[in-house]
Amino acid sequence: MSRASDSRPALAALAGSSRDVRKRLSRQQAEQVVAQALADASPDEADAIAATFTSVAELVKNLMGRQQHQALESIVEALVPKAPPTPHALKEAAMLAQARTAVLESGDWLTAAQIAGLAGFSLSNPSAQPNKWKREGAIFALRHHGVDYFPGYGLDAGYRPLKAMAPVLARFAKAKDSWGLAYWFMSANSFLAGKRPLDLLASAPEQVLAAAEDELQGVAHG
Repeated sequence: MSRASDSRPALAALAGSSRDVRKRLSRQQAEQVVAQALADASPDEADAIAATFTSVAELVKNLMGRQQHQALESIVEALVPKAPPTPHALKEAAMLAQARTAVLESGDWLTAAQIAGLAGFSLSNPSAQPNKWKREGAIFALRHHGVDYFPGYGLDAGYRPLKAMAPVLARFAKAKDSWGLAYWFMSANSFLAGKRPLDLLASAPEQVLAAAEDELQGVAHG
């Protein structure tokens, strides 16, 4: 660039004596500065080197901008489905959302903290006991927005798991996930004369267990 020019482009290289450059830098508004000291160079050579720095700096800046854009595009591409969802997939997703909403609205679902409060457990670690029950297969929980919800119908009057729950869960261990269990418990069951398993779990546990066996046999032969 010209040694006499004080214009302020986005990228500029200043050439001249150290005193001259310091004076001109005081009038610059740049946030970052790169300095190169030349031990023995003529003013023309210094100007040529400054011009080279300017062109290279612009190239580097553009390359880094493109790389950042490409990195962002890669992240977005990884998050967006490769193909638009089909009408069938959209319909299936809507039905699944509707079914899960129905499950959550079908009865009492309690968090670990709520169970701890109702059962009189220590509130210092309220999820400890309910999570222990879940690990042991004494009860199941729905994971919804990062929170475990336990079925109220699976707890007795003291807010402990009903003994009838464990054998039913054991039967379905490899056949149903937590949402599948919730659908089954809340649905009218022909084996139970149209009643829901959750309604008979406490009063007629043997019938509910038999209904679970019938469900598994139907799946196996279906």
